[in-house]
Amino acid sequence: MTRTAEQMKGRAGRLARLMPSGPSTAARTPFVLLVVLLLAGGLISLLLLNSALNEGSFRLSKLKRETTELTDEQQALQRDVDSYSEPDALERRARELGMVPGGSPAFLDPDGTVRGKPERATAQPSPTEVPAAEASAAGPASPSGSASPATPSTAPTAPASNTPTPPPTSPGR
Repeated sequence: MTRTAEQMKGRAGRLARLMPSGPSTAARTPFVLLVVLLLAGGLISLLLLNSALNEGSFRLSKLKRETTELTDEQQALQRDVDSYSEPDALERRARELGMVPGGSPAFLDPDGTVRGKPERATAQPSPTEVPAAEASAAGPASPSGSASPATPSTAPTAPASNTPTPPPTSPGR
């Protein structure tokens, strides 16, 4: 056993010579600072990345909301266009402007001959208008208590001379 103790002393002696004596914090300090700086840099970069992603998310939700609002506005405008394009609305607006339905049309063939017999358009009272005599007898208010809409009356015109007549003016314009 004395031999093993001597071997242990010899081995421990050699190991003791390899290890520095006393605590050495000087060699450990740069490594600890490097690790702390790397961790702090990583946390700051994650914070900045998270902030950028949140900003992008807020901008995306704002753009989606604007898209929805603009889509709703576009659909409302399309409904307005569709309502103005209905045949009844077109006829009503044309009558307000003094237009009348055309007669039978005539067509020109490519060789210059006229096919059909053209007729002059005459204004006929529309079935939706209130004749002027009834409108003045009814007074300013209709029986339901609401004001009657003012529509210009178009009287039938006979085919007259070639002198142009000014279009009728609608009230309130």
